Amino acid sequence: MKKSILAVIILTVFTAFGCQMSSGQVKKYDPKRKMSKTPAEWKKILTANEYHIMVESGTEPPFQNAYHDNHQKGVYVSAATGEVLFTSDDKFDSGTGWPSFVKPVDPKKIEVVTDNSDGMTRDEVIERSTGLHLGHVFDDGPADRGGKRYCMNSGALKFIKK
Repeated sequence: MKKSILAVIILTVFTAFGCQMSSGQVKKYDPKRKMSKTPAEWKKILTANEYHIMVESGTEPPFQNAYHDNHQKGVYVSAATGEVLFTSDDKFDSGTGWPSFVKPVDPKKIEVVTDNSDGMTRDEVIERSTGLHLGHVFDDGPADRGGKRYCMNSGALKFIKK
């Protein structure tokens, strides 16, 4: 019984912090971040949710986003540029409530930078061409597929069905 309760607590903590900051929190825009457009320019292009996630490095609630449970075949493109970033062939169910991938389509299209926000050090994934936030990458993905878990925000992506 105690092991079951402990497992539920660990799963809850993992889900809450497994990919992103707690839902609704906003990391202040960092003027040192090199973005291809100013925040004002991005605000005119992106939806409010896309802007929150991609420019302000916000996040969406786990299990309450467009692609966490998407099992269709296709590609995931940047919501900002339309560049193909991930494919359904590399998507897996991580149990975290966010879409997770074992690798990007082209590692040159993303950049991994250190994120020291929220009292943690994590590896943040940004779109290389824009400098916009996509999510985080962790070393707890499927071992037989490289061991990485690219934990992305649905709001930073658009799905194109095959």
